[in-house]
Amino acid sequence: MTLRTPDDRFATLEDYPFAPKYVEVQGLRMHYVDEGPRHGPVVLLLHGEPTWSYLYRKMIPPLVAAGFRAIAPDLIGFGRSDKLERIDDYSYGSHVAWLAGFIATLDPHGITVFAQDWGGLLGLRIIAEHPDRFARVVISNTGLPTGKGMATPGFLQWREYARTVPDFRAGKIVHKGTVNGISEATVRAYDAPFPDPSFQAGARAFPMLVPIDVDNPAVPANREAWNVLRSWTKPFLTLFADRDPITAGGDQPFQTRIPGAAGQPHRLVEGAGHFIQEDCPEQLVRDILDLVARTPNAGETRQ
Repeated sequence: MTLRTPDDRFATLEDYPFAPKYVEVQGLRMHYVDEGPRHGPVVLLLHGEPTWSYLYRKMIPPLVAAGFRAIAPDLIGFGRSDKLERIDDYSYGSHVAWLAGFIATLDPHGITVFAQDWGGLLGLRIIAEHPDRFARVVISNTGLPTGKGMATPGFLQWREYARTVPDFRAGKIVHKGTVNGISEATVRAYDAPFPDPSFQAGARAFPMLVPIDVDNPAVPANREAWNVLRSWTKPFLTLFADRDPITAGGDQPFQTRIPGAAGQPHRLVEGAGHFIQEDCPEQLVRDILDLVARTPNAGETRQ
């Protein structure tokens, strides 16, 4: 069964003036923000769990002011996008297919992607499968697991919490995953997509889909993605938070294994938690703009 969050849940959001846009992907309606010049250079902003494009509300305006077209989709199961009622309706592969379908529908090229949390687990797969679309990669607090080495104690605690907690509150989760905290209005905005527990299956499913053992069905495709990334020569930058217990140390494999990461000004962003976009949006924008300015011809590179 497909669920659709009523529009009135999004009627009075704080600092989110963006007009909703939609595309259909495999029979599901997918929402996205699309701001800035239609033919401007594209920055694709990919969120994770349990957030949505609202996470990028402080990054989109300065990117647009700098001349970029900022695109921020809501993954299926999140935000204003359609939601499926059963946890078993979601899989790693289906999420990759939905997001890849969204990108193919809009058909951007020369993309600079910023991906955090599940935005990276999905985005890195798509980058590896469609490398010619992408000019630069910036990742934060994410990974591309292949069945070993990903399951930190913080992640295992989070997976158990998402599976068992009776009252799954997205706003509360985001609040606890920041250093600076968020306002009550912002908490309500993160709760808005989930009017009742029947809408939360996608958010609860994500932690169980992370391939932390070799028998996970996503492992072969993730390993193949790593094979592509090991020859990736376009700019690749890591901007991880210094106070995120879930992904601590996860930046190192990317820095050491991906050729395009060599010589980049990788950063542990100070004073930031897992939801780094809430804690340090201005720093992230500066680093993205700096990367683009330093690598003006990156989109011309072929893998």
